[in-house]
Amino acid sequence: MAELLGLFAAAFVAATLLPLPSEAALYAYLRAYPDQAALGVAVATVGNTAGGMTTYLVGRLIPQKMEFDPRTLSWVRRYGAAATLLAWLPIVGDALCAAAGWLRVNWLPVLGFMAAGRLARYAAVALVA
Repeated sequence: MAELLGLFAAAFVAATLLPLPSEAALYAYLRAYPDQAALGVAVATVGNTAGGMTTYLVGRLIPQKMEFDPRTLSWVRRYGAAATLLAWLPIVGDALCAAAGWLRVNWLPVLGFMAAGRLARYAAVALVA
């Protein structure tokens, strides 16, 4: 159980502004518990998505009068919630989550796209492990 909590925490923190390789945490978990791949992928996905939604919430709290990266804003304006499918990418992913919040993109589709992208990434890690 402690291993799953650690995996969740690593995935959550990695989705915030702190650079942490959550894929490495999942890989280590899968090497230690190869028969629990689905559980590991699920826990990492939920933790990382929760961290991404926290960044989304932070974006909603940023005052509208503040400046935001115009390239990121244009990407989210163009693709809407679907842009957060790429929220798992390093560096730009955090910006996409925050921009979606700042632009007040509906949270439910953001949650769905964000979770789908993160699930796909972790599933790929599980295939390699």
